Amino acid sequence: MAALLQRTTDTITRNQAELLSSWKSDLQNLGGYHNVKPEELAQQTVDFIRQLISGTADGSADINGPAWDSMRLYLEKLSRSRALLGMDSQQTAGFIFAIKRPLMALLQSEYANEPAVFAEQLWAVSELIDSLGLYTVRTFQKSREEVIKRQQEELLELSTPVVKLWDGVLALPMIGTLDSQRTQVVMESLLQRIVDTGSEIAIIDITGVPTVDTLVAQHLLKTVTAIRLMGADCIISGVRPQIAQTIVHLGLDLQGIVTKASLADALALALRRSGLTVTKAV
Repeated sequence: MAALLQRTTDTITRNQAELLSSWKSDLQNLGGYHNVKPEELAQQTVDFIRQLISGTADGSADINGPAWDSMRLYLEKLSRSRALLGMDSQQTAGFIFAIKRPLMALLQSEYANEPAVFAEQLWAVSELIDSLGLYTVRTFQKSREEVIKRQQEELLELSTPVVKLWDGVLALPMIGTLDSQRTQVVMESLLQRIVDTGSEIAIIDITGVPTVDTLVAQHLLKTVTAIRLMGADCIISGVRPQIAQTIVHLGLDLQGIVTKASLADALALALRRSGLTVTKAV
């Protein structure tokens, strides 16, 4: 990578206001930053220029060096904020690449009578901005993956609520397809609630599970086994006629597992096992 002259850094430092004004104008013309507050966008441009000047103070253009630690942290924070706003990598990197034109005009004016030096410094600055832009893309992708993973985990937790129906009786209404990841979340959530509440009976309601195949049955068996190891009993409710036929057709072994057609039936059984009787008021 070509070396940056101290003169180039000094030029950028002296002309910060002009550079910022031109850069912000180009960003407005590009569009795509409507989700970012104007004052926040303005502060981000100021911070970038400040970090750029700090990083180039010793003439180093290697953004992996210690002189660029602050700039890398700034770009990571910028990428994370863009990912949370739902922006894409092109918009994120475009914010960095948009400064190229103002920088080119600035260098052209500074080295007007030195074409060879101008070409060298233009290449050095261009390589530097490209490196910063690519680093932004990498950190943006990482940040977006983290956001997606966190959202998936939150959705899994929301889709597997553990409800306390009665003292010592918990219910877990399942909705949607069961897979290995979701089963793990279900077991962890349910087992933790059993420990927290001291419940002795857990009801897993599969009314909202569209189909039951061998894989789903295996996941259910694993969950039931884990519940029993915690000293609690388990009842599976919501076994519709279609599901019952499917279980028989597949030859699945659910022996030893109490099943009920509805959540109400499962709750009535749980209450009887708890020594309680439900009667209609006269």
